[in-house]
Amino acid sequence: MKFQAAIFDMDGLLLDTERVCMRVFKQACATVGQPFYEDVYLSIIGRNSAGIETIFLQAYGEHYEALHAEWRVNYDAIVKHQAIPVKQGVIELLNWLKENGIPTAVATSTHREVATIKLQLAGLDHYFDNLTCGCEVSHGKPDPEIYLLAASRLNVEPTQCIAFEDSNNGVRSAVAAHMTTYQIPDLVEPCDEIKALGHAIMPSLTDVLAYLKQS
Repeated sequence: MKFQAAIFDMDGLLLDTERVCMRVFKQACATVGQPFYEDVYLSIIGRNSAGIETIFLQAYGEHYEALHAEWRVNYDAIVKHQAIPVKQGVIELLNWLKENGIPTAVATSTHREVATIKLQLAGLDHYFDNLTCGCEVSHGKPDPEIYLLAASRLNVEPTQCIAFEDSNNGVRSAVAAHMTTYQIPDLVEPCDEIKALGHAIMPSLTDVLAYLKQS
């Protein structure tokens, strides 16, 4: 193996959460009488709560508090009580990593309480050696801090880690941490600036697994 650990984003990468989250946000906008700015919404994907708040406050101003409350209540009502579908190739890749003795971790911008519940409901929690969350870092994605912390908890150098991401913000974070990075785009396709980072971009984790087996 050319790497000693694997670190995964969660929403949009392990779990098909992003479409649920965006649908609930659209509904919240309609409920509180605010427009849905798709470009603004897509820009927050991959960021932690502090980063999301900064962007949405600029877009919605004094209306954001009511919008956020409506969004949060309805989103939690879903993800805290029902399993979100697992993305294609996740189980197969995680089993392969386990069979080969590769430690794994999750580095997610989601708050720890919610992330833990999501992974448990999806039946994925037992695959991971640690969980690092957005509430545990001072600077969220695209800053590399969360990936560096996840690697340190595995006692593996960041350069010896392979990272899996769907969002552009997440890719910036993993690449800045000097990890070998694979992007499996979900709601947002990589722009030219992201493609220029030189990481691998693949359609699914199934494709990633086939590539890793060959190499």
